[in-house]
Amino acid sequence: MPASIVYLHGFRSSPRSFKAQLIGQRMASVGLPDKYVCPALPVSPREAVDDTEAVIAELSTRDGIKPVLIGSSLGGFYAIWLAERHGLRAAMLNPATRPERDLAKYVGEQPLWHGGGTIRVERHHLDELRALAVPAITQSERYYLLAATGDEVLDYREMLGHFPGAVTRIIEGGDHGISDFAQYMDEVLIFCGVPADLLAAHPFSAA
Repeated sequence: MPASIVYLHGFRSSPRSFKAQLIGQRMASVGLPDKYVCPALPVSPREAVDDTEAVIAELSTRDGIKPVLIGSSLGGFYAIWLAERHGLRAAMLNPATRPERDLAKYVGEQPLWHGGGTIRVERHHLDELRALAVPAITQSERYYLLAATGDEVLDYREMLGHFPGAVTRIIEGGDHGISDFAQYMDEVLIFCGVPADLLAAHPFSAA
């Protein structure tokens, strides 16, 4: 059986993001709903990685194999730190590489993308991000990068520079949310260890 997949969502996002839900639907379509987890991440970066480490430990014990990470945007930044710390494979979807810089303008109350409500970004959260920075990845074969040249939030060239030697798929154009993610999803899941023949045997159409 393949390893479990842990999806880490982005800044102001949630498990209700369309990519998170799409992957959940796809995993269910091939009979692996219990192999997919998408935790709701707190605003504190330190708490976010601590919570995810608890999920990783639980799944590793349950499955007898370490899970694989999928990180989107800020979740990709967390996934780098976690992958390096725990020796995990990780798929990156338009990942943030310098969030301590990019999120400085968001200090204060910020609206959430899904379900209403807000979060409050504090200055010390930027310090927590700095503490989690990984200057250079090791074992590039553990990483997959999906980067859109049309990302309106993050610079895809910084992503490419941060993942030398990683399996890389560049989307010409596109956007930060990867609105056409459905066409790349199976490729991502194959990297994560879902058997290609299993995916091929269950053609998928998003609900």
